[in-house]
Amino acid sequence: MNLMKRLLLALAALLVPTTLFAQSVPAPAAAHPALWKVSDTDTTIYLFGTIHLLPKGIEWYSGPLAQAFDSSGELVTEIPEYGDTDTAAAVMKYAMLPPTQSLRLMMSKKEKLRFEAALRQLGLPPASFDRFRPWYAAVLMATLPLQKQGYDMQNGVEAQLSDLAKKAGRPRTGLETLDMQLGLFSAFSPKVQKGYLFDTIASLPTLQQDVQKMVDSWAKGDAMALADLLNAEQDDPAMMKALLYDRNKAWATWIRTRLDKPGTVFIAVGAGHLGGKGSVQDVLAKSGIAATRVQ
Repeated sequence: MNLMKRLLLALAALLVPTTLFAQSVPAPAAAHPALWKVSDTDTTIYLFGTIHLLPKGIEWYSGPLAQAFDSSGELVTEIPEYGDTDTAAAVMKYAMLPPTQSLRLMMSKKEKLRFEAALRQLGLPPASFDRFRPWYAAVLMATLPLQKQGYDMQNGVEAQLSDLAKKAGRPRTGLETLDMQLGLFSAFSPKVQKGYLFDTIASLPTLQQDVQKMVDSWAKGDAMALADLLNAEQDDPAMMKALLYDRNKAWATWIRTRLDKPGTVFIAVGAGHLGGKGSVQDVLAKSGIAATRVQ
């Protein structure tokens, strides 16, 4: 599964409406995902790698992780929580084609036939995604099959942490804005976006198995195996730089700055950012700041 599609899946919990389906996917009864902390004399910052869509039944909020969150005064995620109106406006701005354009009109005859065949397999009519840019069509095509198998944004880590923060009266802030994230995807050329749409279509037959492997590694706290699954395929150096490495560097800078302010912060970001070469911890280590494994 290539990087673009993995990161598109990361947006799915925010951008794709939740639909209830009867089917379900097996889930571990208990999970112990990885957790790190960065600290100095008066500041502690926890780093938690998340899975944005999860099947029902994974019990992950316990032990040191729950203690870390309970001791924190602030939840920081990739983006803050947005209302439906703001989200819809951002989708209109970044995910929709101009009125004179159509997704299928951007395709050759062979591509169009392949695309329509994939839509039929999803139980959708040919014109379903005509108004969308290729990157957003890829979001939908990668997410809908998972929803049918029981993966749900309400079971995702961010949704659960956000609920816990609200109950505790703690603020939730973001490292980025929704415009920043969606702008990254829409900035890729139509050719690049279309290429990854068809990469997504090609991987649909094994999508659930691929994602299940990620969930299993995450649940075991096997950060290196998860990093390999998420980031092993170096698709395009420029794309990796824009979507992964540059963001990790920016987040590491945020953490270094935040260490100057007393308190305890719980940061929850996509697990692919917290494992392997170029990870947030890797960037921090190069500046002399160590991240210690807690769980």
